[in-house]
Amino acid sequence: MGYALFNILVFPGLLFLSLFGMLAEFADRKIYARLQNRVGPPWYQPEADFIKLLAKEEIVPADADRAVFRFLPVVALTAVVCSSIYIPLWSRSALYSFEGDVIVVLYLLTLPTLTFFLAGWYSNSLFAALGAVRALTQLFAYEVPLFMGILAPAIVASSWSLSGVAQFYGAHPAYWIFNLPGFVVCLVALQGKLERLPFDIPDAETEIVGGTFTEYSGRLLAFFRMTIDVELVVGSALLAAVFFPFGLGLPPVAGFILFLGKVLFIVTLLAVFRTVMARMRIDQMVEFCWKYLSTAALFQVLISLAVKGVILG
Repeated sequence: MGYALFNILVFPGLLFLSLFGMLAEFADRKIYARLQNRVGPPWYQPEADFIKLLAKEEIVPADADRAVFRFLPVVALTAVVCSSIYIPLWSRSALYSFEGDVIVVLYLLTLPTLTFFLAGWYSNSLFAALGAVRALTQLFAYEVPLFMGILAPAIVASSWSLSGVAQFYGAHPAYWIFNLPGFVVCLVALQGKLERLPFDIPDAETEIVGGTFTEYSGRLLAFFRMTIDVELVVGSALLAAVFFPFGLGLPPVAGFILFLGKVLFIVTLLAVFRTVMARMRIDQMVEFCWKYLSTAALFQVLISLAVKGVILG
């Protein structure tokens, strides 16, 4: 019991993911700034922002549901942290794995977006409600291609466990080449899940102030921002485990360093992606996901079925 609590609260759970999430946020903001020919923030800026929010007054709108308003940031952060214990990070087995855990991870990573919607809806604010509706609309757009892109490699591996998928591709590294279309699909879908350019429609500052989190302040806003940072790390770790399961059999220190490198590589790709794109309208985002991204994800599934049936028999 004590070991499990240590894994969840300290390493590789809440404390580690929070610190690594701030590092990933710094790397993302720094790369984004340099690509725009700006200096960018210092390395301690995410930590300073978090501490500043903790010190600020926590204001709950008079017409909001106070219990739900306060509880949602905790639910969002808890769901993301719990999902990490089923993802193989630097070894071929996650801390806790079972057949079907890939479905659990995808479900847990869906909960933060649902809490974002509820946070905006229960804020009883026009701007927050509009951002909440946009967040939920985006969810229905990118979740299908994201799920298809993650599950396609599992078809080839004949396992619905992330550890099983990592073990299969670790033993058959040549097969990862067939999953490249799925990686591109999941990378774009992850950008939408994190609500980053060009999919930052729910919190478009030039249109609806702060969107979903307009009415949030103080430590509640700090926890929501921490959730987004941790979700960036966990989402990148999920893509790394499924599409780049290399070096998972290395000694712990070397495997840990390689894990950090793979996550930061995916964060870099996401930063470049948001640098070169302009914000879409919500109808453009939905049309793009259903017409093009879902088609590409279906193509990846067909490739996986062909590899499973023809090559692996």
